[in-house]
Amino acid sequence: MKIAHINETTQKQQTIKEHSEATAKLASGFSIEPLKAFVYNMGLLHDIGKYQQSFQEKIVNGKKIRVEHAACGAIDYPKKSGTVFDLMAQFCIAGHHTGLPDGGNMANDNYDATLCGRLSNPERFEDYSDYRNELKLLKTDGKEILCLFEDVRNDREAFLERYAFLTRYCFSCLTDADSIDTANFCTGREERLLSSDFSACLKKLNDRLDSFVCETKLQRARAGLQAQVFEKAAEDAHIYLMDMPTGSGKTLCSMKLALERAVRNNKKRIIYVIPYNSIIDQTVAVFEGLFGDSAQILRHQSSFCVDDGDYDEDYKHLLKNAAENWNAQIVVTTSVQFFESVYKNKRNRLRKLHNMADSVIVFDEVHMMPMAYWQPCLRAVAQITGVLNSEALFLTATMPDFERLVHTYALPDTKICRTVEDKSSFALFQKCEYKNMGEVSADLLVDDARSCPSALIVVNRRKTAAELYKMAAGRKYHLSTYMSAFDRQRTISAIKGDLEKLCADYPDLKDVPAERRVTVISTSLIEAGVDLDFYAVYRELSGLDSILQAGGRCNREGKRRNAVVKVFELGGISHEARVNITRQLIREYQDISDEKCIREYYGRLVDFKDEEIKRNTISSGCKKPKDLPFADYAKRFKMIEDNSVAVAVAADEQSKELIDRLKDTGYTDYRRLQKYTFTVYENELNDLIRQGAVREYGGVFCLINHDYYNSKTGVCFDAPDYYF
Repeated sequence: MKIAHINETTQKQQTIKEHSEATAKLASGFSIEPLKAFVYNMGLLHDIGKYQQSFQEKIVNGKKIRVEHAACGAIDYPKKSGTVFDLMAQFCIAGHHTGLPDGGNMANDNYDATLCGRLSNPERFEDYSDYRNELKLLKTDGKEILCLFEDVRNDREAFLERYAFLTRYCFSCLTDADSIDTANFCTGREERLLSSDFSACLKKLNDRLDSFVCETKLQRARAGLQAQVFEKAAEDAHIYLMDMPTGSGKTLCSMKLALERAVRNNKKRIIYVIPYNSIIDQTVAVFEGLFGDSAQILRHQSSFCVDDGDYDEDYKHLLKNAAENWNAQIVVTTSVQFFESVYKNKRNRLRKLHNMADSVIVFDEVHMMPMAYWQPCLRAVAQITGVLNSEALFLTATMPDFERLVHTYALPDTKICRTVEDKSSFALFQKCEYKNMGEVSADLLVDDARSCPSALIVVNRRKTAAELYKMAAGRKYHLSTYMSAFDRQRTISAIKGDLEKLCADYPDLKDVPAERRVTVISTSLIEAGVDLDFYAVYRELSGLDSILQAGGRCNREGKRRNAVVKVFELGGISHEARVNITRQLIREYQDISDEKCIREYYGRLVDFKDEEIKRNTISSGCKKPKDLPFADYAKRFKMIEDNSVAVAVAADEQSKELIDRLKDTGYTDYRRLQKYTFTVYENELNDLIRQGAVREYGGVFCLINHDYYNSKTGVCFDAPDYYF
């Protein structure tokens, strides 16, 4: 009897046979039908290297040795399978602990670096053949698997992309099954699903929608747009496009469509994907308030810590475990979390991928998907909907021509449904006019904003925001990532309170004294769903999508006439493609918020960025599946191209305790600490280190001289002068 695990608490032993068969059964249960036997065999063979005598000495006798075992199953797999997709299984089994490796070639002599290296020199392993007497593999049919490639068999690049996707998918089934069975044995309990009653949630949502008053012209237009969307609930498609203007009720409308499709087609999950953490906070609050005890919502984002929530200990444990593999029926997460769970190579990321099958996936503000990664992102959506029986809903007020984009950069056979055909009422949701100021001085800009009861100035650079803040007068606020998330949230709450009090004291916003006027200077972070309403908005020239997002903070409730968003430049003309295209469109279109202008913007930008869009794919430079660079591509796949570094700063008692623990032990609760960090570029970090303001503890940079930080403006790079 050979042992796989020993429960440290009870000293109970789990044999390799028990663990292998349980893992195989779970993995097969997770898989789509054509891959079930294939994945079952992966589960059986993934740990056969543990039959080596040295591993038994390690686990039974506690011998302090390193024993390589993962490659054994990869080496033996072809001997038992005989299908053309053995390589897929070898990738998964060899990397089930360390992550999917690059394919490599025979020149690789590093056993740990590539698949080819790990499969070479099998003589280095001890005899592990006892598994043949205990484990019985299923017969696999390569033709069933080949059917999954029917639509891409004549396109080498598309074939390789499908091969890479299904390899990650099988890896997800295997590693999640392995993790779950190991955890169940070691803890003595099975984790349950975070469950939701889709039918009950749909009823509550319908009741809410039915309660809305529908008397004004705008209210009737909103109801009409939503009715168009709901009519499409009976139509089958891979991707549903829902382009609706700001203020038309997109959030509730999209969730209703998702619930309708989930109930109609018995889907397992609804996954709501949002670009920024700040939007998640608002969206989850809406869903939790609406669904109540009918839904146990998993909120998975880097800035959210379960321990800070008002949950009992058992539910906290349940949430933490569900975040590992999205074992929940309603998941709200970020686009970074979602796509990294498709394109990274480590098991802690890819464990979630198989749970994207049989789901309805809503992509909120989908236009914010980084253009450099449009091809891999759209391909991921096309694979998940086309192969894994899921459906996607693209949601935005500024919709690129995704029908063209999906068919060009992903899969041409993807079926797409436009949910809003009649857009004649869009003009009713227009709450402001866009005007071009051209190039202005900083003084003129600040003076113009100062004349408004409330004004938001959005700029492209953090240093510009800090400079304009110093020039502003009256009740002024600053927002940028030079501030910690903790201080940004406090500032946003203060702005919200100030604006609400201003409207209460001056309902018509006339004759507001200078000392009560509110000016906010921010970088683009305020465009990401921050629910604030300003009398006027000023936006530095940028991409058209960014300008329109900023415009969403102007006259948000639509109560005022003649509201204006002013577009300006501060000198030093930018020649970035998206800026140049926007500058041209401002000259060509009287109304840059018109749908035709938006489509033209994205069309020109796609034409300009075509080569860049095509470049960032895993299949680029590959001729056959063996060439696929899973590990290398995982390093290159960065949804957020940012060379900035996070620095922690003490802002309250909790953050002081977290940083003190880090200094004393080298460890802390990193998830809790995250909201107390600001970001700087590497050269700025080096400058702070040279000045003795920042020091590293346990791999985390911490601000140790608080003269370099201001809670209102964030980090400064020169300490204030003191005179004695």
